[in-house]
Amino acid sequence: MHIQSIPMWVGSSNNYAYIVSDSSSKDAVLIDPANPSEVAPVVKEQVSSGKIKLTAIVNTHHHWDHAGGNEEMLKHFPGTPVIGGKDCAHVTRTPAHSAAFRLGKSIEITPLHTPCHTQDSICYYFSDPQTSSSSPDTTNKAVFTGDTLFIGGCGKFFEGSAAEMHKALNVTLAALPDDTRVYPGHEYTKSNAKFLVKVDGENKAIKELEKYANDNRETQGRFTIGDEKKHNVFMRVKEEEMKKATGEKGEVDVLGKLREMKNSM
Repeated sequence: MHIQSIPMWVGSSNNYAYIVSDSSSKDAVLIDPANPSEVAPVVKEQVSSGKIKLTAIVNTHHHWDHAGGNEEMLKHFPGTPVIGGKDCAHVTRTPAHSAAFRLGKSIEITPLHTPCHTQDSICYYFSDPQTSSSSPDTTNKAVFTGDTLFIGGCGKFFEGSAAEMHKALNVTLAALPDDTRVYPGHEYTKSNAKFLVKVDGENKAIKELEKYANDNRETQGRFTIGDEKKHNVFMRVKEEEMKKATGEKGEVDVLGKLREMKNSM
């Protein structure tokens, strides 16, 4: 499984689109191509050179900075299926929770419904037993989390509750293998690390994340679900340190308070 990140950073944007392809068949999907002027040339080159065969556009949720480029991308690649939540532009199929489907010969994609940031939010877990190595560009386990899970953070609760985000992070995504690499929809790690330091500044994993974010502009795919369980306070709501930091006892209340604190920064 090969993953190509496409930073969409024109103006004030900080989004990522991704091309994920099966190494043997070259079948590929394009995730969240929000800004076609930055994405289309990359995809066209890949398709025309025979490096990939585009089989679908995949959206993590309906917000314009994730699904807003669908219409223009379909002009470049007419007839391409759009897989995503029910409110995504030009969606042709909304997969059921955990209803896995295949990409190429060896990749299995499992959609994970994670309502909260939006009610149609879906994360996608990709696994490929034929890939033995693991790096940000070539890996056997990856999860594309849109605006649900960020490196060191989580999305705002625009259409949901703290209880829904708790389930999304600490039940659904936490159940994935710890060595699953995380590919979020935005590059927010540097600002997220500042908040983590404020909440739990003596944590070794947080210090390491802060240093990496300060030294590297891109952090997508560099951290795993296991890493998030160590440095991401929104996935550490059971710990006494988080209860002390928030003054709350229940896990949902701790997460809700942490989100309030982050919002006020």
